[in-house]
Amino acid sequence: MFLRQDFIERHAILLLVLTLATVAVGGIVEIVPLFTIETTVEPVKGVRPYSPLELMGRDIYVREGCYLCHSQQVRALRDEVERYGHYSLAAESMYDHPFQWGSKRIGPDLARVGGKYSNDWHYAHLENPQAMVPESLMPHYAFLQQNALVYDDIAAHLRANRAVGVPYTDADITNARADLEAQADAQADTAGLLKRYPKAVSVAGAPGRVTEMDALVAYLQVLGTMVNFADTSEEQLRQ
Repeated sequence: MFLRQDFIERHAILLLVLTLATVAVGGIVEIVPLFTIETTVEPVKGVRPYSPLELMGRDIYVREGCYLCHSQQVRALRDEVERYGHYSLAAESMYDHPFQWGSKRIGPDLARVGGKYSNDWHYAHLENPQAMVPESLMPHYAFLQQNALVYDDIAAHLRANRAVGVPYTDADITNARADLEAQADAQADTAGLLKRYPKAVSVAGAPGRVTEMDALVAYLQVLGTMVNFADTSEEQLRQ
């Protein structure tokens, strides 16, 4: 056996051919089974597509580069779970295009920030981060409160997401504008909104109009709230 190994190692071309063959076989064994299943992500109870306002808020989050300083992935490590909550599940990002896992934590992880603070706290924090967290390095985003949210094409936005696999229904698309405006008005009737998007949090930062800050706050308030980890076992999470 050792003589054969020595022979192979002394012949570079033979070694290269056998190495390529080994890599090819290993690749086929790992890749081919993936073509036989619809998805590698197991669905989890409670995970839903973003509401129209949350979706617009996510776009602003991406536009402003928030992912450069904040991750959205709690790893299965004791210190992270104790600080941020249950480790992240792949299904929680299944409707993100692209996902916002991030690679740095100049600021804290935001995967479980939804419901941790009030709407008022988020508005104040975005306007002047140092007023809420003195040691924060985060820049001010007060201008978002002055920018009116442009959402004339929100129905088309949902259709585009449906084209890449997000299960928005015809009813979701038809009611997209109404749902967005209802979530941005604390006095609005949100029965239809909550039926389509359970746990959607109403926001109201500027009476009479919808701002970019409203959308961003709505997005932040839904992060990590879709799955009820406290009342659900690991087995039930995947049913």
